[in-house]
Amino acid sequence: MYGRERIWKYYFGEGQKTEERSKERRNAGIVLKFYFRKNLRSMGNPKSIFTEIADDAKLLIKKYKLAALAVVALFVVITILIHFMWRFWVNTFNYRPVQQFMSHAQAWLSAVVFDQSIWFIRYILQIPITTIEETNTMYFANKGYMAINQSCSGLKQIMQFVLLIALIRGPWKRKWWFILLGILIVHLTNLFRVTGLSVVITTLPEYWDFSHDNIFRPIFYIVIFSLWVWWVEWISVGKKPARSNPE
Repeated sequence: MYGRERIWKYYFGEGQKTEERSKERRNAGIVLKFYFRKNLRSMGNPKSIFTEIADDAKLLIKKYKLAALAVVALFVVITILIHFMWRFWVNTFNYRPVQQFMSHAQAWLSAVVFDQSIWFIRYILQIPITTIEETNTMYFANKGYMAINQSCSGLKQIMQFVLLIALIRGPWKRKWWFILLGILIVHLTNLFRVTGLSVVITTLPEYWDFSHDNIFRPIFYIVIFSLWVWWVEWISVGKKPARSNPE
């Protein structure tokens, strides 16, 4: 039986007579044909290949207890894909074909975040501010100011969360109420971010940029990841968190 090296030699080797090379090529062709037929029969349906790969991956994850790592990796991959797809959609198509809807949604949600943040800052934190509602801008006593523009509305993070839950498998009878709950939690997280930045701008204004980019922005993704884990580990499978019984 011909091995791969001999087959290669007889197809592309040098120094052989024409008749001998033709004969050997025919023989090598028969061997290759038999080899591929045999392997294709053993492979069966191409879908089974992916099924076997998925099963092997599951066994590997179970064997080395990598379930937590797999959940994190899946979240990171989907989050990065959504982020770059969103940027491409915005920068290339400017929200088309739903440009008008997205513009109205961001403007409305920005106004909601602005109004609710003002109430919390004034009546809960007791921080004196003046506002200009036309531009969603608040001014503080130390001459600092903060504007709630469309990128501060939290709409991207809300849609990111909705896509994450929609893409992962699970019963839609649970997804509907969990998505609504998640939207509320992400919105409250945005309010916390805005009010937290108002505290920073009045007490440590020199750290406002750092706090905005490196502290309060990652909080969004921590909350979304926590909701993701909650869904994957408990809600989607209908499992309740274990409670320890006192002895």
